[in-house]
Amino acid sequence: MSDSIGVAVIGAGMAGKAHMAAWRNAPSLFGSTLPPVRLVSIVDVYEPLAAESAQRFGYARHDADWRAVAEADDIDVVSVVVANKLHREIVEGLLAAGKHVLCEKPLSDSLEDARAMATAATEASQRGLVARVGFTYRRSPGLAAIKQLVEDGTLGRVLHVSGRYWTDYGSSPDVPFSWRFAGAPGTGALADVGSHLAYVAEFLAGEVRSVNGGMFTTAITKRPIAAGFALRGQAVPLTGEYADVENDDYATFNARFGDGSVVGSLEVSRVATSHPNGLVIEVFCENGAARWDQERASEIGLALQSDGSRLGGYRQVVLGPDHPYVAGGMAMDAPGVGWGQNQMFEYQARAFLDEVVGNTTDPLPENATFDDGVHNMEVLDAVARSAAGGGATVDLTATAGVHA
Repeated sequence: MSDSIGVAVIGAGMAGKAHMAAWRNAPSLFGSTLPPVRLVSIVDVYEPLAAESAQRFGYARHDADWRAVAEADDIDVVSVVVANKLHREIVEGLLAAGKHVLCEKPLSDSLEDARAMATAATEASQRGLVARVGFTYRRSPGLAAIKQLVEDGTLGRVLHVSGRYWTDYGSSPDVPFSWRFAGAPGTGALADVGSHLAYVAEFLAGEVRSVNGGMFTTAITKRPIAAGFALRGQAVPLTGEYADVENDDYATFNARFGDGSVVGSLEVSRVATSHPNGLVIEVFCENGAARWDQERASEIGLALQSDGSRLGGYRQVVLGPDHPYVAGGMAMDAPGVGWGQNQMFEYQARAFLDEVVGNTTDPLPENATFDDGVHNMEVLDAVARSAAGGGATVDLTATAGVHA
């Protein structure tokens, strides 16, 4: 690997394609001094999709079984982008085979498996292997800029936070049943997009200390069974039969952050019609407030107490080279050019490669560890326990630091 880095992606769905493009583009970011990156293999159990994706993104070959990647001598780095319940077997197998692993969030579909994966990652680190989880939104220039404004005193101490992640991929009752609709309460919208919202809120407001007011709703209780394979949004023949939806379409909860004095309310949905990717986070602080909206990802809203009542109110701040990740991270790194979620995956991949090669020349902030991934799942588990207890308060401090 000293001369080049071979990469592979396991899972050729929508997020998998984002990883494929990210590995291809990451070496061009920030005047990279990385070794050459070789695009080696795309893996998917639906082989036609793997073959099509490998050709589209310029990977040398495709495989239908992740074990082919584990056994390959020309692959060093692997993205795991498959159903959550498959993460543990694949990740542990790859680490045992000596691969560096970037796993999509949430880390797994159960805390038991996630903790086992964190243990495997710790052991693998003793052999020089890097295992990280993809908390992609931490790479948003807007969210990173707000965090800077909190930490440098411009906004000052966070008082409370409000966030939502509304999506509509399940808003139609005609959407076929898939693995996303199977599993215990909390493995639906909460695990899918609530995992993102939880770590974004912690990124700005501090670690979750406790949750309460947990509530789940399954709005569409049955879904048609598909007769074949289709990517999200594609038409597929149906069998005429239906399956019961097992998990949550909607979830909401309250949380205490940091030392317990910071409070917040978070809400997620996969049935929010007309909101394909509606992540919004707003923090209210001693010296002002700030807001970021994924649907307007190239700007933040900023309000400062020092403006006074005559000039007060939210102003639009267009992101540019004075903000994190933009200067040198985009081909056109000029103010007002704009960027989107695909770039976050590229920053994430570049940061991962920095760690793999031990880059000490102005490296990007490191990706989240598997211990961070366990903590994220502990928050989601606490929400599920709160909901099962009619909104009861669940304290997370008892588990704090177990894997950190």
